[in-house]
Amino acid sequence: MLEIENSIWKSGFNNIACIDEVGRGCLAGDVVACAIIMPKTSLVEGVRDSKKLSEKKREILYDQILSHCIAYGIGRVSSSIIDKINIKEATRLAMKIAVENLQDGDGNKVYPDFLLVDAENIDLEIPQESIIKGDDRSYGIGCASIIAKVFRDRLCLEWDREFEGYNLKKHKGYGTKEHIENIKTLGPSSIHRRSFLKKILK
Repeated sequence: MLEIENSIWKSGFNNIACIDEVGRGCLAGDVVACAIIMPKTSLVEGVRDSKKLSEKKREILYDQILSHCIAYGIGRVSSSIIDKINIKEATRLAMKIAVENLQDGDGNKVYPDFLLVDAENIDLEIPQESIIKGDDRSYGIGCASIIAKVFRDRLCLEWDREFEGYNLKKHKGYGTKEHIENIKTLGPSSIHRRSFLKKILK
């Protein structure tokens, strides 16, 4: 999974920020992105697309990745903004915010010289490459996907306590049959994406 990064490093770039998002297809909650810069050595074993890992394995890798990384940043865009600008633009915005939030372990801002992005382009004047299925093909994007997934899943636990009855801790905001039935029964909460619910609420 380092073939792509190795090629970029050989081109003279050093701080490759790898970016991925989670929550794009959810009916509720923020879309969350992670930008992360991993070192060229000391790889974390077992990294792959977060969707192909168990929750327990993601939690273990989350701590290992954060202890190894040079820097990371999180970007969040709320459901109300998603409704205003659409999910594609919200995803790109979350990715941009994640890059702008890159910090090392001491809280110092870190500036990447190249962006490796999962299937998107980011509105930043930094050399970048969009990789289709990047979370499965790039080690760094795989790391970003795990951090973003665990971060958002933890947000879902908070939302579940705040917005009772939707069972957000179970389905994480995705459009499961149970979630859709709960929306029809309770109506949408303040974190539901109204633009995603038009057919459900008819």
